[in-house]
Amino acid sequence: LSMCSKLCYAIGGAPNQVAGSAASFFLQIYLLDIAHITPFHASLVLFIGKASGAVTDPVAGFFISKSRWTKIGRLMPWVLACTPFTIISYFFMWYLPPFLSGRVAWYLTFHSLFQALTTLFQVPYSALTMFLSTDQRDRDSATAYRMTMEVLGTLIGAALQGQIVASAHVSPHCTVNPSGNTTDSWHDTASIPDPSDPLSHQAKVYMIAAGVIAGVYLLGIIVLFLGVKERDDPYALNSDRTIPFCKGLALTMKHGPYVKLTASFLLISTAVQLEQGNLVLFCTHAAGLRNHFQYLVVTLLVSAALSIPFWQKFLQRFGKKCAACGISWMIPFAVMLVTIPNLILAYFVAFISGLSIAASLLLPWSMLPDVVDNFRLQNPHGKGHETIFYSSYVFFTKMSAGIGLGISAAGLEFTGYKPGICRQSDSVILTLKLLIGAVPAILILLGLFILLFYPITEESRKETKLALEELR
Repeated sequence: LSMCSKLCYAIGGAPNQVAGSAASFFLQIYLLDIAHITPFHASLVLFIGKASGAVTDPVAGFFISKSRWTKIGRLMPWVLACTPFTIISYFFMWYLPPFLSGRVAWYLTFHSLFQALTTLFQVPYSALTMFLSTDQRDRDSATAYRMTMEVLGTLIGAALQGQIVASAHVSPHCTVNPSGNTTDSWHDTASIPDPSDPLSHQAKVYMIAAGVIAGVYLLGIIVLFLGVKERDDPYALNSDRTIPFCKGLALTMKHGPYVKLTASFLLISTAVQLEQGNLVLFCTHAAGLRNHFQYLVVTLLVSAALSIPFWQKFLQRFGKKCAACGISWMIPFAVMLVTIPNLILAYFVAFISGLSIAASLLLPWSMLPDVVDNFRLQNPHGKGHETIFYSSYVFFTKMSAGIGLGISAAGLEFTGYKPGICRQSDSVILTLKLLIGAVPAILILLGLFILLFYPITEESRKETKLALEELR
């Protein structure tokens, strides 16, 4: 597999991460402080949006598995067809409608539509890994390229969004630390005016950011289409029959390596989503870092992007299960940030968290092809199961992330979060600290414990490779 093909494949996945990163870091604070909807309604928007994307996964897998081969492949037509609608729904997800009463329905509609459409892209795109090459090293290398570009995409999305919209969340009278005898009126002073006018400064900067990211989305898809050639299933024989979707789904749910891998990383991905979704809120309201949140986000993502090649070399030398230990590095430093909110420490925590997030992004997508190969060896006369594995994996991780984000936003509602004020109550600050420190730590430790029982080792992976070559 040529370097050009790997690079074009990797660039194709970046736009989804650019848009997803902007939403992960900024959608919650946008809904609360710019759109001025309640935390409860924000939790509904976040959860139902993620749930709609998750529900779309098995549906997409079902229809894609039934697709016929075309001149540009079986998966590529799905990627191209959903792109224009994804761009439109993304832009309107950041548009502030002039009416107040229907804003919840507006954001619920377009967030759900965006999540569903990104799923229609992500399922065929991620399954495309299996149709680039027959060699495991090539696929691992393509996955490393993809993860590097996706982390760079996450960085670009967060950096673009952060730099463009930072002025919407800065208020000079909120930067002064109040004295010990602060009056209640300071707590209730709005730091951000209610932007009921869609042409207000706060609304316009978010629309500008959405337009820029939509342009990046279109550019990445063009590169993917022009630079990647999809190859038919190299292991399939003329006598092989396509596994029916429902039967294939039942078989995957009984496949031990897949169940353990999915259970482990749905907990870990939920922890990462909680970190991303609440970091800006934590910096703004709980750590006194209101003017630094965009730089902390960039530090975290630069660290993640630069460390992907390191993790790729590490897992090749020491094995994929051993590399999973790096995910736990963020735990002690996140706890330190919560207990000792300090600017220098915050940047150090962002750097270490980036290393851990890079490992959590690379490993599942590097291990999933091994699981698919293992399943192929146990079911040698069936084909078409690749999209079933990828769609159901994305389904579970999205559902868990949606539940986590929904519960976190509902927790802010329960503890009395008030949009637009300079300083939140102590109970809200405590909730944000738990969502950044304790909850992700528990989820990561549980996920790593489950991963201990993952049965595919480096030795068994090599045996599977030899057996599949013999089968081919």
